[in-house]
Amino acid sequence: MYRVWNFVTNYSLLLILGAVIALLWANSDPLGYHHFVEHPLWFNDWIGMDYSYWAKSYGEGYERYEVGDITKVLSLHYLVNDLLMALFFAIAAKEVWEAVILEKGSLRGKKAATPLFATAGGMFGPIAVYLGLAYFMGSDTYDAVANGWAIPTATDIAFSYLVGRMVFGAGHPAVRFLLLLAIADDAAGLVILAIFYPSGDLAPEWLLLSLAASVGVFVLANWLPRKLDRGNQERPVSTFVRTKLHFVPYLIAACLSWYGFAESGLHPALGLLPIVPTIPHADRAFGIFSEAEQYLTDLLNQIEHALKHPVEIILFFFGLLNAGVEFSSMGAATWLVLAGLMIGKPVGILLFGWVAARPLGLGIPQGMRIIDLVVIGCVAAIGFTVSLFVASVAFDAGPVQDAAKMGALFSFAAALISILVGKLCRVEKQHG
Repeated sequence: MYRVWNFVTNYSLLLILGAVIALLWANSDPLGYHHFVEHPLWFNDWIGMDYSYWAKSYGEGYERYEVGDITKVLSLHYLVNDLLMALFFAIAAKEVWEAVILEKGSLRGKKAATPLFATAGGMFGPIAVYLGLAYFMGSDTYDAVANGWAIPTATDIAFSYLVGRMVFGAGHPAVRFLLLLAIADDAAGLVILAIFYPSGDLAPEWLLLSLAASVGVFVLANWLPRKLDRGNQERPVSTFVRTKLHFVPYLIAACLSWYGFAESGLHPALGLLPIVPTIPHADRAFGIFSEAEQYLTDLLNQIEHALKHPVEIILFFFGLLNAGVEFSSMGAATWLVLAGLMIGKPVGILLFGWVAARPLGLGIPQGMRIIDLVVIGCVAAIGFTVSLFVASVAFDAGPVQDAAKMGALFSFAAALISILVGKLCRVEKQHG
């Protein structure tokens, strides 16, 4: 149990704390909380949300800020959600990249086939339940909530992994299956955010800046030093780049790439994704959250572990700035998000996982049963972090967004349901 609690304190406690404070604050002083969230840090013409949109989001009292002809506002909410959360998504992308590119990566080959099928079910199932129920609620409800279809597709990788270990035990193959599913879900979620939830009018020509930054830093700081050192075992150029420049070239490229995404209309929180594959990486991965990776000498793992504590603090502020919804805001979107997660996830994962394992003959890991897919589906129904993020970009600030966020928060109930379903399905814990 100590290892589970250690996992919570390392990766999740600050996020939970931020969310709890936000809920208490929003329900005791909603106006004060809302003004804190949208507090303007910098009025400028380069970075932030459009002033008119900020004024609408800030609401009562925005006119006391005299800004002249300034066009953009860097608010606290924008700083965390659009800029700093890019570091969180970069770490998620690092795990996806290693799982795909490494020779023994978890998303390569036949062993990944059934989890990938199950991932597809864990996305199509929630979408079908969400939109299907919304359709039966009437056209007015459907029109109001339809854009939130991606909210219940998310799986919170940290909390799901934690609950999975509690239900199955750390050594159970279902935990590795769940982790694979969550990583693939993250990858699909990044694609959905990029394609279906742009942050403004699309200007794809700005993506050339991101492309140039990623290609430029790969050539100058990665490929060229290795080429110049070819045949020289002392590798002087690569050593100079690694020891003297370290992460600086990638930091510059990351800033350029982020700005390219921000100006292109794609969500800027995804702006570091093109840079992650350019960073020198190890030839093996120990798995997400593995302490062993901190001893690897490749730059990608060094950067990830250097970002660990900053990202924990960022997640605290993410919870604080996004989870503050009033309990009175519960509405149709709340129940649709919950239904998509609690019903669509388990059913979709079971159905698609069974089709892959049995009719298609792809099988499941040794030591797992088909019935375990039901439990995995319940665990994967914890949306929380990513669901909150998608809700914040799917809807404008207002009652529908608040209702959807409440559904994402309530998805924590999936943890208790998973423990109960695990007992009903007679899951035998395997400690490893």
